[in-house]
Amino acid sequence: MVSKLALVASAAMALCLSAEAIGQPAVSPWLDRSLTPEARARAAVAAMTLDEKLRLIFGYSDQAVTEVSKVPDDIVSPELKAYVQSRAVKGSAGFVPGVPRLGIPDQTQTDASIGVRNSLIPSTALPSSLATAASFDPEVSRAGGAMIGAEARATGHNTMLSGGVNLAREPRNGRNFEYTGEDPLLAGTMAGALIEGIQSNNIISTIKHYAVNDQETQRTSLDVTISAEGMRQSDLLAFELAIERGKPGSVMCSYNLINGRWGCENDYLLNTVLKGDWDFKGFVMSDWGAVHSTAPAANNGLDQFTGFCCVADKPWFAPPQIKAALQTGQISQARLDDMVERILWALFAKGAVDNPIKVTPIDYAAHAVVSQKAAEESLVLLKNDGDLLPLRGVKSIAIIGGNSDKGVIAGGGSSDVTPIGGAIMIDEHTFLPSAPLAEIKRELPRARIDFDAGADPATAASAAASSDVAIVFVTQHDSEGYDGKLELSGNQDALVAAVARANPRTIVVVESGGAVFMPWAPQVPVILEAFFPGIRGGAAIARVLTGKVNPSGHLPITFPASADQLAHPILPGLGQPNETPVHVTYDEGATIGYKWYEAKGYRPLFSFGYGLSYTRFGLSTLTAQQDGRAIHASFSMRNMGKREGKGVAQIYVAPTGKDAGWEAPKRLGAFAKVDLKPGQTKRVDVIIDPRLLATYEAAGNNWRIKAGTYRVMLGQSSDGDLQSTDVTLPEASWSAAIAAE
Repeated sequence: MVSKLALVASAAMALCLSAEAIGQPAVSPWLDRSLTPEARARAAVAAMTLDEKLRLIFGYSDQAVTEVSKVPDDIVSPELKAYVQSRAVKGSAGFVPGVPRLGIPDQTQTDASIGVRNSLIPSTALPSSLATAASFDPEVSRAGGAMIGAEARATGHNTMLSGGVNLAREPRNGRNFEYTGEDPLLAGTMAGALIEGIQSNNIISTIKHYAVNDQETQRTSLDVTISAEGMRQSDLLAFELAIERGKPGSVMCSYNLINGRWGCENDYLLNTVLKGDWDFKGFVMSDWGAVHSTAPAANNGLDQFTGFCCVADKPWFAPPQIKAALQTGQISQARLDDMVERILWALFAKGAVDNPIKVTPIDYAAHAVVSQKAAEESLVLLKNDGDLLPLRGVKSIAIIGGNSDKGVIAGGGSSDVTPIGGAIMIDEHTFLPSAPLAEIKRELPRARIDFDAGADPATAASAAASSDVAIVFVTQHDSEGYDGKLELSGNQDALVAAVARANPRTIVVVESGGAVFMPWAPQVPVILEAFFPGIRGGAAIARVLTGKVNPSGHLPITFPASADQLAHPILPGLGQPNETPVHVTYDEGATIGYKWYEAKGYRPLFSFGYGLSYTRFGLSTLTAQQDGRAIHASFSMRNMGKREGKGVAQIYVAPTGKDAGWEAPKRLGAFAKVDLKPGQTKRVDVIIDPRLLATYEAAGNNWRIKAGTYRVMLGQSSDGDLQSTDVTLPEASWSAAIAAE
């Protein structure tokens, strides 16, 4: 049966041909904004030649752009070589040629979730995505996404390779800082808001890395075994929620294998779940170097072979291979057209065709304010014994370590942003030029402030002993390409311990990509977790320390107390040569993060959702009732202190009886951040998504809520005091496929 969209495309082609035959300008229905993106994409495909279609499904990395002149002419024509080299944005992640004859723009692709990554173009760095997730406020992520998306557009890009939503299943993952935490609801909500902000600029955002790409060690050869139930209730649920909220134009498939199949040719993940169950209309692009075949990749769901087109050591990665597969029937014409239609749909639906990019000036000062605001909302006060913070009436301060006289540390890899004036490189790590030392001096001009680099713990301790307060900065670098350690590097633990012995009024500021061990935690009264705080990180830290900003961040990940508490104490593949085939079984399934620690009875160092403030919040009058398949909950939050502040309320849910399908004692069901003046009370309403009350049943591809009583628990961290109420729910079962609803 011929679809209506196919008839539209056929009629459009006939109209173009008839107009050209009588010498009139051709009508281009794919440029008609009154048509749906689907109709426009089908019409454009119908007007394309085979070679034009192939232009859209192969992407060139910056390396490939440089090397394309060396590629034989029978693989890439001289005309296309010249086109690629003349139009690609130098130093950017990738380039996909458009079809100028039809008004289809090039795809100019840039990394990543924290800002525009290009060593030749200065850009504004947000705090790490994990830091922003600590704000527990989607508006913070949305504003950050809008800012970096604007810079992407202003620097000539219409596709951003962000945001990342892989769960922090492995606390040592070197890319956890690029992602949005360990819980599916929090991660999906915050990543979805980032994507929404990016795409508000009429460009495409790319959610990644799909899927279960939860460690960097052997990332290109690791084979993950995990049950469908475990995936759907953890990693895939985070992607599902983020896609629903952000509606990205593209999805980037991952390097690793999942249940024996490469991520970029995994029929279950790409065709069954993403394009089938979730009805995703956009396109799947490969991570750079993640393609391992031609026809199997295309047939199993890969739409765009992105990254290294036509490089000699990638024989499946060039137009001749697709043409040969078409001729032999290994790839059907319908599949090729679907690949192209999906790419075009994203370009039309997200506004990239109707709003061509144009290089424009950037207001870096205004954008830095956005980044600073995000950092101020995200810093997490973990300890504040004796209310030592905020600093008041302090006459002398010793600031020690962490290169805090130079800047704040940033993550490495494809999220490494080049700031105005350039980055500061220290021990091959990027520091952004926002020095906490200078910012603290600015906030406390009357105090005597001395600096010690922290190289010698004894010298640092001497400086601390002669000051009213000591502030020790510690850093832990994380990066794409390898997994880190939870132990602080070098002599930093010894440094903190020595300073704490010399001065009982010691404050520790931690700049890290994720969780770290803190053997000195019992000896220091104050710990402030800053994560990677971005281009104005120094200012944000200083304003929190001095009370100009009331901290309101809460941990988006659990900080374990020791390696013995981890689900996988030894990283699979650690110490083996790169690309060694390695297998790991995630038999913990969806029991990750706080769920794992609670299920095992472990007491972590700091729990998911935990964070302090300079005021106190009270929660009361919790009510909950069934709302269709969901639960509607309501509660009051009151600021019980003397300072204005923002509290983060968290609602957890669990069945009161035993349920083998539930992976943990409780799940995060909803959260809300509330701004309150002293003494003010607000009533808050939230909806708990039915999937957070259900278990996934692979046999029927269903979500199922079992009849019974469910406990709704309200608190300010996953392990804090929780008040509760019960709701009785009837049996409910529904298909996991959107189209079946």
